[in-house]
Amino acid sequence: MFSISEWMLGIFGPYGAAGVIFFVALIFFIDAILFPTLPELFFVIGFMYMPESVTFGATLLVAASVGEILGITLLYLIVDRIRMPDRIKRVAQKYIGFLMVSDERIFLVNRFAPMVPFAGAFISMVDSWQYRKCMFYIVLGCYLKFGVILLFSKFFYVFFSSDMAQTFTIIMVFAIIGISFAASLLKRKKEGIEV
Repeated sequence: MFSISEWMLGIFGPYGAAGVIFFVALIFFIDAILFPTLPELFFVIGFMYMPESVTFGATLLVAASVGEILGITLLYLIVDRIRMPDRIKRVAQKYIGFLMVSDERIFLVNRFAPMVPFAGAFISMVDSWQYRKCMFYIVLGCYLKFGVILLFSKFFYVFFSSDMAQTFTIIMVFAIIGISFAASLLKRKKEGIEV
């Protein structure tokens, strides 16, 4: 049976901790600029490489935020450079205007109830948003969400056998993804946005 964690560690594991850290940063970069990649899952799989090390976990957290910052910034610069037509900008601003939180704080909410895809593009198109403020909330949300995931993962590895800890950690990640998806649907429905 195909195991994504074995595949990931097979490709990046030979490069040691640096390879796994690079992979996690790459996943967050791809998630920010191209398409959704379930970064929570890959973050935890990366942590499984060296679950006993707090330093490694903290480094993964930094790598995740750096990958995301680079991806969002590159998308922001691309959209800003190509100068989106005003009609598309108005649609983006109208969409953001429907949300209960329509300023930069939406990116903190977005971490737990995804509402704004391709953040870099939206940051570029919504004139009232400041790039630095948006990045602050994005990074804060990254550290809050993935810090909690890291703490629970570490807890599982301390109190359970390695196999059981992996199982609990992956179940936790899928529960977080499911809860985030449900919260996103409920919020969109409440805001009157088509789902």
